[in-house]
Amino acid sequence: MQIRDLAQQSGVSARTIRYYESVGLLTPPARGDNNYRDYTPDALDRLRFIASARSLGFSLTDIGDLLAARDRSDAPCERVLAALDAQLLMLDRRIADLLALREDLRHLRREGECRPLDQGASGQCVCYLVTAYRDSGAVAIQCREDADV
Repeated sequence: MQIRDLAQQSGVSARTIRYYESVGLLTPPARGDNNYRDYTPDALDRLRFIASARSLGFSLTDIGDLLAARDRSDAPCERVLAALDAQLLMLDRRIADLLALREDLRHLRREGECRPLDQGASGQCVCYLVTAYRDSGAVAIQCREDADV
């Protein structure tokens, strides 16, 4: 099958397919008399695995390691399970970081409502909160009303 057929059947662009060939994830196919790439059904299966692994967040390096194990006839299932565990751990950390960021943004928004708008460099407007957060990485500024609570 030609690259356009492989791209259509796999949902991966021809450009990405050529990139995967260049980094060794896909074996360069034989060429026809017209010098077009001639892919086998195995290439489609391999490309589907790569695309699926990418959608799960695996790096190309991880995918290459899994494919290399499979190519050596090593059962990569244990490696896949370990890689899935690592992905889950990384995802849990990212979720925790995003939840903390969400709370910081909510806090900044609440604090910003208490501040005058367009006060320039006075240090009293909402822009100051964003700058203070950037400098400190923390939300420690309270509205005067909240400070009494």
